[in-house]
Amino acid sequence: MDLIIHTAGSASPGTLDVEVVERKGLGHPDTICDALAECISVQLCRYYLERFGTILHHNVDKILLCGGSARAAFGGGEVLEPLELYLAGRATSEHQGERIPVAELATEACRTWLRSHLPALDVDRHVKIISRIRPGSGDLIRIYTKGHERTPLSNDTSCGVGFAPVTPLESVVLAVEHTLNSTETKRAHPAIGHDIKVMGVRRGSRISLTIACAMVGRHLGNIEDYIEAKVVARQVALTAAHELTTMEVDAVVNAADDLAQGAVFLTVTGTSAEAGDDGEVGRGNRTSGLITPYRPMTLEAAAGKNPVSHVGKLYNLAAAAIAAKATNEISGVREAACVLVSRIGHAINDPQIVDVAVRLEAGQDIKSTAGPLRALVDRELQCFPALQSEILNGRVIVF
Repeated sequence: MDLIIHTAGSASPGTLDVEVVERKGLGHPDTICDALAECISVQLCRYYLERFGTILHHNVDKILLCGGSARAAFGGGEVLEPLELYLAGRATSEHQGERIPVAELATEACRTWLRSHLPALDVDRHVKIISRIRPGSGDLIRIYTKGHERTPLSNDTSCGVGFAPVTPLESVVLAVEHTLNSTETKRAHPAIGHDIKVMGVRRGSRISLTIACAMVGRHLGNIEDYIEAKVVARQVALTAAHELTTMEVDAVVNAADDLAQGAVFLTVTGTSAEAGDDGEVGRGNRTSGLITPYRPMTLEAAAGKNPVSHVGKLYNLAAAAIAAKATNEISGVREAACVLVSRIGHAINDPQIVDVAVRLEAGQDIKSTAGPLRALVDRELQCFPALQSEILNGRVIVF
């Protein structure tokens, strides 16, 4: 492993004149695909462990959501054609002479998540699931199986990145989406659907939020009710934001609405997947839960990748942990960013390179932090088994 420790060269996003952060919420078609891919992986892991005592090879990070057709209306509406979910990827479907019901497990995992998280969606009538998950290639299975003899081997040559701490804008964008999609908000304001996207722009000390928020037609009697629901959604967003920052914050909800023409973001099910939009794994939030163009990012889709050897998942999570612990545990480290690079077929705890960039408190010397940083990196690279357990227990979110 080649470890590089240096001071950060570029300015912190939080100190720039302009900063942009985005989050695609729980009911956004892309986030739906991420969530379903991860649920399928976890379901397969649990089945493999229960039946065979080990997690078998799989990567189910390829899901496509094709939006359906719907007629939204105040007081109701109807779904005319179901949305379609195409499940692809690779998974072990036979082991020790026993058939593994991959398609059935994947389909049920999807149905369970959709029923739990998108209650306005009638899964039996509004969703069609097509499984095209196949066994993996022989060479990748060989690498995976060989890793079970000792430390798992990287199944890919890839990179993962992480940073800490979050900026005020990043924390605001996360909190606004989480609050709008919280159980408490849905109970109090059922017209607010789950398909919510928050774009945050900071100019100096002013934050502007543009929020796309699907409204559920059956909870609204007319356009006046819709307007009132927008006012409520805006106020919920501003309240959540003001709990985290003293900056000036403004918010616009459903900016594309043409109220005079009745062209508004009205849905039957609370998600644009019913008619207006499609989705795909990896097109949305990174493992930070955000889309952060002013930060180092990777295009890896973490959701659905196996938690044993797939560095596209594990390295992003490990890099984030290294950055967070560097800022929390090492004196003088104000900010940190970490890049991990793997090499296929090599032990996952022995990356090609670990690049840690830190921003230090005034007067702090990089030499005095190098030793603690090295010890931290060495420790975290031994934590992949624990990280796997955290993933399977739902304590780590990857989208």
